[in-house]
Formats: sequence, structure tokens, C-alpha cells
Amino acid sequence: MTIGLENITVKKFNSNQSIHSEHDVLAIETPIALVYNGISHVVMMATPKDLDYFAIGFSLTEGIIQSIDEIYNIEIIKVINGYEVHIELSSRRFFELKQKRRNLNGRTGCGICGTEQIDQVCTLLPILSSNHSINLSHFNQVLSALKRVQPVGEQTGCTHAAILLDLQGNFIAGFEDIGRHVALDKLLGFRAKQLRNNSNFSETIVVVSSRASYEMVQKTINCGIEILMAVSAATSLAVDMAVKSNLTLIGFFKNEKGVIYSGSHRIRE
Repeated sequence: MTIGLENITVKKFNSNQSIHSEHDVLAIETPIALVYNGISHVVMMATPKDLDYFAIGFSLTEGIIQSIDEIYNIEIIKVINGYEVHIELSSRRFFELKQKRRNLNGRTGCGICGTEQIDQVCTLLPILSSNHSINLSHFNQVLSALKRVQPVGEQTGCTHAAILLDLQGNFIAGFEDIGRHVALDKLLGFRAKQLRNNSNFSETIVVVSSRASYEMVQKTINCGIEILMAVSAATSLAVDMAVKSNLTLIGFFKNEKGVIYSGSHRIRE
């Protein structure tokens, strides 16, 4: 059975109002606690697979680490009500984390629940270089690639996906989760582990199956990726962040059509 699925028996009905029992599957949603050097930092609701990549990606995109080498060890422990992911940080990064530590209580559709001040949301982001450009005709297989990396979503219809492509539209990697930002963290964590010290994300493009909300933009920018495509719309704060950081942000991307919210100079006609 696919990891991340749970078997259940449900009652189904049809247009004839006939009710019958049938086997079904659900995507597993469970609390995942990220514990740094013995101290719980955040609890996120997620699908319990690829948790090592999630830990790396979250640590990287939230600015807890600058390099994967600052994580010495990751241990995943099944507990009564979910999972604990124990992350051993370097002493320097752990000290910095304690200085800015905040209590987060993450939910499926929310990346900042528990943030104490507005300034913690509107953090200063780097300004991206403009080293790359793309031809959108190379990306006409985006939807099929998103679908291919969602084995849980294919059976349940309730996951999001994030995929990484090179500048010619070739598939590199993809991950799914019930949370769109968790799927993105898993993807970026995988790429960081794959590259190790040479964590150069700039020659890649992120595509997400969800809307482009502010946290998706923030995570993309923090990894130095210059282009983000979303199947759905962008939010106002996401566009503001993209413009200020020189990110190319594209929404409603389907079948070579879409909306360029910012960074059109990277798009070749």
C-alpha cells in the first residue's frame, strides 16, 4: 500500500439515493513535531512520509540553517499521536534559533499560526539576480509531472505537489503533501541533500499545484530560485514580495498559458 494512505469503510450514495458500504482510502494527516537539539520548535500537520527532507527543507527555508552541513543528525520517532523529528543542529545555529525562537502551531493551510508579531511575517528577503531566462514552450508537460508525483493524491484527491525542473523544463524531483508549503519544503530539502555543499538552486524552477501564497514565494526566494510557477492564482502579498525580490512569479500556468505577475524579463517569447 502507498505510504501516507489509510484504509476505511464508508457509506456512499448515488443519484438514486441508494446508500451502500464501500472500502475507501484517506490521506493521512498527522502532527509532525520538529525538535531542535531537544527543544520542540514547531508542530505542523503533514503527510508522514519523506520527513527527513521536510526537516531539512523547513530548516533551510525558515532561515534556521544556511547549509545542510549545519544539521548533524536527523532521527524520526513515531509517538502516540504523531511523529517527532529530532534535528541536531550546530551549536551556533541552535544559539541563533533560541534567540529568535517563536511558538508556531502550524495547520494544513497556514504557515504562520502562532507568530507573535506582524514584523515576523514581513521579513527582509534577498534580492535575486537575473541570471536565467526560459522559453515557456518547454514547460507544456507541467501538469502531467505534477500528477505523476502524487500517488496519495491520485487515490484521495487531497494533496498538493511541488516539482523542480531545470531551465529546459526537464523533471528533476517532486513531492506531495496535504500541506502545500510542506510539499515545497520536502522538495527543497531533497535538493539540498542532493547537492550538499553545492546548494545552488538558481538554475532550477519550482512549480506548485496550489496558489502562490506569500510563504511559497518566501521559501522559493530564500533558496535563491528565480522562477516560481503556480497552477492557481497568486495573492497580493506574494506578488509584493516577488516584485521586491526580483522573483519571476507566474500564476494560472496551464498548457503554455498563464499570468506573469512579476519578473517578465526572464520570459523569452
